[in-house]
Amino acid sequence: MRNEGNTETATLEAVLSKKNIREAWLAVKANGGSPGVDGRGIDATSEHLREHWVDIEAKLLRGEYQPGAVRAVEIPKASGGTRRLGIPNVQDRVVQQAIHRILSPLWEAEFSAHSHGFRPGRSAHDAIREAHGYVREGKTWVVDIDLKGFFDEVNHDILMRRVALKVGDKRLLRLIGEYLRSPMQLPDRTKEKRLKGTPQGGPLSPLLANIYLDPLDKELEARGLAFVRYADDIAIYASSERAAARILESVTEWIEKHLKVPVNRDKSGSGPTDESALLGFRLGRDGGVSVAPKAVSKLKDEVRRLWDARQNLTSVELRDQWVVFIRGWWEYFRLADSGYEVHNLSGWIRRHMRKCFWLRWKTPKGRINALRRLGVNERALGIAYSGLGAWAVAQSRPLHQALSNANLRRYGFVIPWDLAGART
Repeated sequence: MRNEGNTETATLEAVLSKKNIREAWLAVKANGGSPGVDGRGIDATSEHLREHWVDIEAKLLRGEYQPGAVRAVEIPKASGGTRRLGIPNVQDRVVQQAIHRILSPLWEAEFSAHSHGFRPGRSAHDAIREAHGYVREGKTWVVDIDLKGFFDEVNHDILMRRVALKVGDKRLLRLIGEYLRSPMQLPDRTKEKRLKGTPQGGPLSPLLANIYLDPLDKELEARGLAFVRYADDIAIYASSERAAARILESVTEWIEKHLKVPVNRDKSGSGPTDESALLGFRLGRDGGVSVAPKAVSKLKDEVRRLWDARQNLTSVELRDQWVVFIRGWWEYFRLADSGYEVHNLSGWIRRHMRKCFWLRWKTPKGRINALRRLGVNERALGIAYSGLGAWAVAQSRPLHQALSNANLRRYGFVIPWDLAGART
């Protein structure tokens, strides 16, 4: 039986201690984010809490505090479609963060070493490295399990029973339950009751998700399976096709029986690791790590968006938004050691840059002036009158002379893997 821990440390008084609330506020402030249904951002909430915190704290301690509804926001999913987030008011984000700070240490020491999502000191890269190790050991078949709408399907009774193993304060348990049941306010301002789920968007949901899925981790460990989990992304590695098929069937049955969460059979399955993807990476049976095709496709979509000439931005603003995106993207995907899929895009990306500037120069006169400023010789200026489309002109010699690779780098229009010494 698992150690239930010291439930006396998980009290509402501990959550509401001045030090804990202050640290929670600083974390919420640093994360920023948009307002909830009350319309108050960080600054307005700061003023509100300064004036009303004594009353809010008293209501929390008496068990009379009622969290606000969460604001429904639809965001695109990498796999297509959208995912609904529930954005709490900033005030409720502070209280949730304060609860998280007290509860997290109680579970953290007992969480599985194979769980990497939303945990201190762990990252998606750790999950990829662990999975890579399994493949190099010869486990070249992977079972991908997709939990259908996991964050919307969490069973409140199962979750609260697990939380109660380490939280003895009934007021704190009630408050967590109130957050789970907070209604979802839709864009038309109607509200949906919630009888299950823990919506993404609040600081407490990731911890509650890990608490809910921890029994699955323990079950997979007890079976001696090689697996990694990052939030609701579950990948189990096997040495043969038959073993993978058996694992998929039995683990699917266990999840639906014990967690009461449906497994999406259309998106779950088993196959060779180099025909699957984990967190945007593909693990080759030869031991290589590459960027998965869907991630490359998503990168290309973002390149097209960021270099759309119709944006009402200055050249500096275009550059700055590009640099923020591409450096963050490369910081994540540079883990790939087989990077030809990305390196081969360098010229294609620069062509989009050149196309964008060509369109922004608009008229023959504007194009001649720009080309002259960039050192194009007089004989080549006739390109300004070309009837070719912008995509074709972007590949022309005058555009390559004006916006050479060196010039683009000089002005800050960087491609990080080129700067790192990759081939261009």
